[in-house]
Amino acid sequence: MSAESTYQPKSGFGRWMEARLPIMGLVHDSFVVYPTPRNLNYLWAFGAILTMMLVLQILTGIVLAMHYIPDAAMAFASIEHIMRDVNYGWLLRYLHANGASMFFVAVYIHMARSMYYGSYKEPREVLWILGVIIFLLMIATAFMGYVLPWGQMSFWAATVITNLFSAIPLFGEGITTWLWGGFAVDSPTLNRFYSLHYLLPFMIVGVVVLHVWALHVVGQNNPLGIEVRSKQDTVRFTPHATVKDVFASVVFLVVLAWLMFYLPNFLGHPDNYIPANSLQTPAHIVPEWYFLPFYAILRAIPDKLMGVIALFASIGILAFLPWLDTSRVRSARFRPLYFWFFWIFMIVVVGLGYLGAQTPEGGFLLAARLLTAYYFAHFLIILPIIGLIERPRPLPSSIAESVLASSGGEAGEAAPAE
Repeated sequence: MSAESTYQPKSGFGRWMEARLPIMGLVHDSFVVYPTPRNLNYLWAFGAILTMMLVLQILTGIVLAMHYIPDAAMAFASIEHIMRDVNYGWLLRYLHANGASMFFVAVYIHMARSMYYGSYKEPREVLWILGVIIFLLMIATAFMGYVLPWGQMSFWAATVITNLFSAIPLFGEGITTWLWGGFAVDSPTLNRFYSLHYLLPFMIVGVVVLHVWALHVVGQNNPLGIEVRSKQDTVRFTPHATVKDVFASVVFLVVLAWLMFYLPNFLGHPDNYIPANSLQTPAHIVPEWYFLPFYAILRAIPDKLMGVIALFASIGILAFLPWLDTSRVRSARFRPLYFWFFWIFMIVVVGLGYLGAQTPEGGFLLAARLLTAYYFAHFLIILPIIGLIERPRPLPSSIAESVLASSGGEAGEAAPAE
């Protein structure tokens, strides 16, 4: 959907530049006058929050990389050097580590909002798939970053996770050896993970650009899940959406600051303050909290290969969500059955996260297997059936009508986007 730019430079240099490289026109059309649905709530601000957190992670990561040494004999000491000797190194390190956790908080809320309001449905399938790709790159980046402190939990998490690839028939051993850079997790492994951890965020930036591009082509979804039908349904992106984005971002930064200054190690593991020791296995190996639901799925399967398949399938299945959900109605506001099953699914994911932090035995293991079965059943059985048997509530005829009805206004009072 291309249209002639409405941006009019006021200076001679601006007009000269716009005729050769219309960056300001692109920004103006995409983030100032871009028509956005007038009924968006604060859940739509998490796109801006995620962009802010990505920039924050890249900037702090670049500075930390200047002082980090990717060598098994010196990595742990270099982290302590950053914390103790580098000016504000402790601040950068805590900001980067807790920023990763808050990044995942934001992305999980962003994904849950998309699932609740059906933002993955036609014509936004490619937009959703690009989001899943970003999520996969985030997981890979965060895992490699978790290894870099080279504490006990970092070392053994790397050992356990990379060993999973050995279960792949024919190529598994070769892949594992390549990841290790030898025959055990050691300095070559750390060097590989350090390089990839530095590279992948810039790949995420590239996919984010495609994600935003796809969003501007098909337009934003909204809480009603209906398409924009007229200018009455929209407002300018700035100031209406911008003000919400800025306010939500400030609140999010306040929460991050509270976590960073008052509970900087709350989301970490104390064993990671012990230098890596290949001869001493921790009593209980656990990844970071944002990996726990998938870790529970992995351990719930008794066969190693099937566990690896289930682990990757639990993420990959998200890409097929636009076709697994057979309902034509997007928003859960108008889908009484889907509303309840959505919240059951959310409880299941949280339950898997809790079980991922427990020892895989007894009742914990049984519960993990039951919740894993339900996780896949939600996508493969429940969603397709609900779409066929559910009777959705009547949809409003337009966004403007719904907004004005809830505020007591009349249709003629709606102000179109400029």
